[in-house]
Parts: sequence; structure tokens; C-alpha cells
Amino acid sequence: MTPNYDEGTIKTLDWQEHIQKRPGMYIGKLGDGSAPDDGIYVLLKEVMDNSIDEFMMGFGKKITINIDQEKVVVRDYGRGIPLGKLVDVASKMNTGAKYDSKVFKKSVGLNGVGIKAVNALSSNFTIKAVREGVAKEVFFSQGIKTDEKDYKGLDEPNGTQVVFEPDQTVFKKFRFISDYVVNMMKNYTFLNAGLTVEFNGEKFYSRNGLRDLLEENMNHDLIYPIIHLKGEDIEVAITHGNQYGEDYYSFVNGQHTTQGGTHLQAFREVLVKTIREFYKKDFDPSDIRASIVAAISIKVEEPVFESQTKTKLGSKDIGPNGPSVRAHVGNFLQKELDNYLHKNQETAEILLKRIVESERERKAISGIKKLAKQRAKKANLHNKKLRDCRVHFNDKNERNEESSIFITEGDSASGSITKSRDVNTQAVFSLRGKPLNTYGLTKKVVYENEEFNLLQAALNIEESMEDLRYNKVIIATDADVDGMHIRLLLITFFLQFFPELIRKGHVHILQTPLFRVRNKQKTYYCYSEEEKEKAIKKLKGKPEITRFKGLGEISPDEFKNFIGKDIRLDPVMMKKHESVAQMLEFYMGKNTPDRQEFIIDNLYVEKDEVA
Repeated sequence: MTPNYDEGTIKTLDWQEHIQKRPGMYIGKLGDGSAPDDGIYVLLKEVMDNSIDEFMMGFGKKITINIDQEKVVVRDYGRGIPLGKLVDVASKMNTGAKYDSKVFKKSVGLNGVGIKAVNALSSNFTIKAVREGVAKEVFFSQGIKTDEKDYKGLDEPNGTQVVFEPDQTVFKKFRFISDYVVNMMKNYTFLNAGLTVEFNGEKFYSRNGLRDLLEENMNHDLIYPIIHLKGEDIEVAITHGNQYGEDYYSFVNGQHTTQGGTHLQAFREVLVKTIREFYKKDFDPSDIRASIVAAISIKVEEPVFESQTKTKLGSKDIGPNGPSVRAHVGNFLQKELDNYLHKNQETAEILLKRIVESERERKAISGIKKLAKQRAKKANLHNKKLRDCRVHFNDKNERNEESSIFITEGDSASGSITKSRDVNTQAVFSLRGKPLNTYGLTKKVVYENEEFNLLQAALNIEESMEDLRYNKVIIATDADVDGMHIRLLLITFFLQFFPELIRKGHVHILQTPLFRVRNKQKTYYCYSEEEKEKAIKKLKGKPEITRFKGLGEISPDEFKNFIGKDIRLDPVMMKKHESVAQMLEFYMGKNTPDRQEFIIDNLYVEKDEVA
């Protein structure tokens, strides 16, 4: 029976209801905190952006952030929101001062939505403004005001404080990963030289802006001093290392545009043009940009982003009366980089040598690549190593956020996952035995080794990381010594040849249960000894306990519990100060005594902790 279509079917949602029903429109994906762009970090960023805008306008040189499990407190020392508008700012859509370009000329939060989204998606939300000893504090729950208080004669500095707890009915089983928060806070200081950000008692400060950012991320890997160029509303830092791939950090008005946009596209194009003209040689763009690490920050009036989460700049112009983004970036980079290279001949010579080395390596493997491509194409037609999923991209031709590929060992494990997976978004790639230790090898091995060549082809990352077919690359190996070894070898491969996969948060480890504890009424899957003991106490008596030794032992019906909506993933992360070369040398090189001593020392620490 067809349902009636009448006046009763037409509904008008309150602002908070619309955000709660369609959170993706406002904060992107929800997630559980295991990825740096998950919703809980977007909530934090929306609050921070308002405080940063205050600093950019010249008010408040310090912001403090405290996170205690689910509770977040952000306090700035700016002017404080005008008290009479505090309720409106927190609970009326499209309300804010960012529409007045005289007050906030080049800000991030432009459309008056962000803080309202935080309010609607929090079980508890409190906002307090202090102005000249007078303050107002307003309390909300899921966007509904529950109370408000007025204060007079306060001995508190001006500013705004926001306290929020993400709603656990929306963000299920979430956790804040401090490394992600620290990276976010450091980026705020790199983009706002002179600002002090204090997170859980740890202070971050930058004097040299983007140069500090590259130094933080490169450590000992750079091959020439960082080229640091500053102009009106634009700042650039450039260097090259010895790693594979290209690594960029791009920002607009202090916002980290992780997906780039018109400013980064212009930078990459003009960099090639400037280098070619300086050396008077028609180098291949891939040779010029190979191993580059660069950062670009620009300021734009009324920027247009391609989504509410502001991760990709769509603006074509700097402002209503300004030049195009491409012209602004291009004119600055061509002039300043050319001048720098003329004045710094030693750097120019090192850069030239790096480009020539990249060209030599690319030509050396070009023949191998052609054969490897043919082999990969033939293998994909005839073998079952890759069981692909159906949906890789959304209707905007962007990589589907839900798409993932499980890299498994052996037929039994891949068989269980294949039978349990969501065929629309989950692919499976099966390894044959232990992969090669690639540390110290050149990229030729990627094409000469069948396993790695086929894996590269499956991921579609040979030409560019932008072509990656899956948002999550999930290593799914057994929880034993062999499984750990395979995991380490795969991470080594990615770090050696495709470090951007890890730096951009695409690589994860699948956590599967070690134990099944059950009786006739209840079954618990336990991921640690501690969880097992708790399950035994809950079930009482003598429950049946099974120790899973490998993924192949877990039936497909059970596997659905572990790779569905309750999937447990541990992100593979690099701390910003870690050098890839040093890390690989220590863990995968031939320094056996040092590594042996490290393992023994850490084993004893672990035993002490257990005791």
C-alpha cells in the first residue's frame, strides 16, 4: 500500500534536529577517533577556529585546551563574545560576526554554523564569555538550552570558554588520540607565529612559522636548508629529502586543507615552471617534485571551501578585488624562489643533483615498470589475490570514505574475511607467505617483486597518492609472532616507498579477538587477557574459553562481528619528530646488538607493568 502524501508528511526540523539527523553535512564522517579527520576532532577544530580568529585579529596570545576522556575544555583570552548575543551565537544558525568583514577580514569560520554543530552534537555544552569583569554562562544539552548564569565583579581575564562532551549516541565508542590533537595544536602555532597553545599542560609555540613545521616533520632527512619565503598573505617553506613520494602541508587562513585545493595545485605547477626556467632544462615534473616536502599558507577574503569541514579550497580568487589564487601564488613563488636560488648557489647545486638522481632512477626502472604493469594486469585477470569491492568513489568522483582493503596472509584468513565482508566497500588482498624486507632497497623492487607489484596495482598508487582507491588500508594478520613479523614488513614497505599512506592516516591494523568466552546464554569476544578475566567473572561458573591462534580459525559468521560497524582499528601513526630513515635503520637494519638490547629492555618494562 502506497503511504499517503499529504500535509502531515511535510516536516520542519529545528536546527539542532537537522544537525543530529544529518551530521555528515556539518562535520563530515563521524568515526571513532581512530582517524585524524573523524568527527570529534572536527568539533574541537570548530571551537579552536573561533579562538584562532580572535588571535588573527590581534586579541589573545594564548589558548588552553584540556581533554579528560570525553570532556573537552577550550579557553581563549580574546575579547569575549558580546554577552547579549552569547545564546544566539551558540544556538541560532547563521549567526556570527564573520559576516562583518571589517571585524573578521580573513577568518576560517565564515558561515555561522560550526559552533552550533558542536552544541547540537554534544550531550553537554557550556559556553562562557568574560568581558571586563562581567560574564555570562549558558548551558545546553543536545542543542537545547538548560540554564544560564550571569556574573559580576569577576577577577578573570577577558575571553571565551567552551566546554563540550561529544554525544555518545552519535559518536559511539569514541576516544581522543592525543597524538592527533598534538599535531593539530602544533599546526595552529606554526600558522600563527607568536601564539601559545597549551594542551593538557604541554605548551606549543612557534617563532618561525612554516620553517618550524618542516623542521618538526623532517628532522634529519632534509638534504639542503629549508627555503623559507614570506610575503603579503602568503608563506612558503620548501626542502627535499631522500624519501619517496611528495609531502605537502597546505593551509588557508590557518585552516589545514588536508585535501589541498586551488592554492596547492598552483604551487605544484608553478614550482615546476620556476625550476625549469632557473636551470634552463625541461625536467619531468615528477623528477622535480620527487622527495619534496613543502608547506604553503595563504590568506583569502571570504574563502570558498568544498565542504563544511573546510579540507579543500575551492576559491579561484584571493578576494573580491584581488588577483586569482593561481596568479597570487605564481607571481610570489616565481620571483622569490628564483631570487633565493640565485643567492644560494650551494642549495641550487644540491637541488639540481637531487632532480638528476630522480630522473636517473625513473629512467632506469621505466622498462621494468612496463613489464610489471603487463604482469600485474595479466595476474589480476587470472588470479584471486584481489577480491575487489564495488564502490571506490562517490558521486563527486571523490574517494569513498568507507572504502577499505584488508591485506591478509594465506587463503584461510582471506577466505573468512571475504565471506564476511561488505562487498560494496570492503576489498581483500591475499599475501603469499612473508613479504620481502625492503629496507635499503630501491624502488625497482616494487616492480620486480610480484607480491609488491600486485599490491601497488591493487592500491592504484603507482603514479600518485591522489589515485588511491581505498580510504583505509587495513593490515589483517594473525596475532602471533609470524603475523607481527608480516605486519612489520608491510609497514616497512609503505614507509620506504609510500610514506604518505601512513602520514595521511590511511594505514590501520585490524584488531581481532584473542579469546572467545561463552556459556549457553552469552558470548564475549576478548581482545586482551584483562578483557578475558572480566568476561569470566561476568559469566561465573566455568565458561568455555577458546584461544584464537589465527584469523582462519574464526568462522565467517563470527568475523562479521569484527569487520562491521564495531570494527576495531589501530591507526599506524608516525610522531612528527621521527625520521623515517632513522626509524627503519634501527628496526629493520643490521644494528642487531642495539635492537636486541632495546627488545630486552622493553620486555622487562612490560613484565613490570603486568606485575
